[in-house]
Amino acid sequence: MANEEKSAVDQRLQNAVYGTPKINPDEQRRYLGTFRERVCLTISVAQLKERDWSDALKQELKKGIGNLVFLNGNLSDEELRPYMRAAVQEHASFTLKTDPEFSTAPEKMAVVVAAKTAVHQSPVDVEKRYADLKTPAAPIKEPAKPSFWQRLFHSK
Repeated sequence: MANEEKSAVDQRLQNAVYGTPKINPDEQRRYLGTFRERVCLTISVAQLKERDWSDALKQELKKGIGNLVFLNGNLSDEELRPYMRAAVQEHASFTLKTDPEFSTAPEKMAVVVAAKTAVHQSPVDVEKRYADLKTPAAPIKEPAKPSFWQRLFHSK
């Protein structure tokens, strides 16, 4: 009995010092904070930059299996805007993950569609599931700044 109390007290102290232990922390970092068995669709940063996959996201959300969208908030708003719009149109909730552990390296995840419970879908990569929907990404144009003279003489 004394060992059990000591063990419980020791565990409580360990949790207070080091935090509550997580299950599969590497897996959660890879899939933007969720488990692999809950994931329905993934779009990597490299895939996001080379093509627009918002139609694939809409189709996946229409299936009704996964209705949680996790977005890598460390990417620019221009890159994430079509995916946020698609999630809102399909009545799915989305979460921007801005923790520094979610980097913008090409192999990292940019968009993850997940369910609240385990669904065990395979494959989850967007290029494998929706190869027929490959459309080139729209180039992001920066707005042209008016010159000093245009601002001076054409201001309202």
